[in-house]
Amino acid sequence: MTEPQVVTYELEGNVALIGLNRPDKANALNAPLREQLLAAVIRAGKEAQCGVLYGHGKHFCGGRDLRAAADDWSASSKTRAPYVPHLDVREHIGRGNIPFIAALHGATVGGGLENACACQIRVADETAYFALPEAVRGIYLGGGGSVRIARILGVSRMQDMMLTGRTLDAQEGERLGLVNYLVPKGGALAKAKELAAKICGNAPLSNYVVINGLSRLQDMGHNDGLFFEKMLAEYVMSPESLERMQRFVEKSAPALREPKTHGVDHDGV
Repeated sequence: MTEPQVVTYELEGNVALIGLNRPDKANALNAPLREQLLAAVIRAGKEAQCGVLYGHGKHFCGGRDLRAAADDWSASSKTRAPYVPHLDVREHIGRGNIPFIAALHGATVGGGLENACACQIRVADETAYFALPEAVRGIYLGGGGSVRIARILGVSRMQDMMLTGRTLDAQEGERLGLVNYLVPKGGALAKAKELAAKICGNAPLSNYVVINGLSRLQDMGHNDGLFFEKMLAEYVMSPESLERMQRFVEKSAPALREPKTHGVDHDGV
């Protein structure tokens, strides 16, 4: 029997659009969705230069499908599945071949927030809200949220959300760093596509080092980090680098847009 298509995939130019497609279940994460999402993310890494992750329907993702999880637990409560990093879709999103942008609206809860925080950039519309109700459900995060969300939000704030059931609205999410861009209702996907198009204009090798090198630097001590940074800087230099720098020198490259509050010219702009 063929599994239903619960993840959509579309290529717009160099941008892969990946949609969670269980709208009647708030795009809750079950086995077929996780498997199809992993396949879509791997595919995107091979044929796109940037990916956008979004949800069909009223919500981005309501987290783990608890009915399916309870059934799985009852059927296999005496065994524990081994952890296989290369099968973890969040690792492919966070440290794969291309950057990912999450376009968020409605519920971004539990495993849904873990997916969002695996992305390098998060765009939320004003309907988005964030929660980590695992302690209330008697379970715990299993998709890397203990590492990724805590580094973005801070351990104390994450503990607050998990212990008290606190829900953050979109404005709070932006203020606390969960959200990079806050847009009006219905505007998250369009903004994510706009940002993805800009990212596709970068040198692909530089994009790769930003998503894979910078995240690993955070795990290092000061001196090791400086050494690794130097290695990354040498690694990305290529004929394309020289061509892009030459275009800047010749003033044929796009100018860096300054914030509206500044009007001072800077070296390198």
